[in-house]
Amino acid sequence: MSGVFLAGGAAAALFASALAGTSMGTEPVSTVPAEKIQIGVNTVNGSGCPAGTAAVAVSPDNTAFTVTYSNYLASVGVGSHPTDFRKNCQLNLGVKVPHGFTYAIASVNYRGYAYLEKGATALQKAQYFHQGSAETKSATHKIDGPYDNNWQHTDEAEVGEMVWAPCGVERNFNINSELRVDGGSSNLKETTSFVAMDSTDGAVSTVYHIAWKKCES
Repeated sequence: MSGVFLAGGAAAALFASALAGTSMGTEPVSTVPAEKIQIGVNTVNGSGCPAGTAAVAVSPDNTAFTVTYSNYLASVGVGSHPTDFRKNCQLNLGVKVPHGFTYAIASVNYRGYAYLEKGATALQKAQYFHQGSAETKSATHKIDGPYDNNWQHTDEAEVGEMVWAPCGVERNFNINSELRVDGGSSNLKETTSFVAMDSTDGAVSTVYHIAWKKCES
């Protein structure tokens, strides 16, 4: 799956964060660059994102990008296969940054839906890193049953903790995510528990909020 999505394009229908790199320049700027950031999907792999079920789009104001999934669900119990308890997705994104700027991910909003019987639990995990860097950012969130509702998790980075993309170099951005369900003490012979990275209408996206700053001359 490949392609480039420019800021201002509609979020593709169908996909959980800071970018790794070296810290340069001044504090984040309040004005985003006029030139649009470009983000394209180079590769997509994993049981949670079969071909054609994950897409990326950049917001019109150049301050965020979304990853949207349409078939990302882990389950246990009636109707589930033994391997369905864990689903994962690995995305490799090509990123072109406006000249003279660098960026980091200031916050990430993960959203989805879960149905968990009493005694069951779910886990949502994500890791993000800039290609070629040893630095990674990761987050893990747990949901306890009984639960039957949409869920939302937000990860935020303080200014001093943001990891910036290197200036003047194009590096791919990698997102590795995972969903798990543990049946625990629930009755797996009579019930089903699941967690999904999308909603019942498939309209929920993971949103990565971008912080900008100018590179040193």
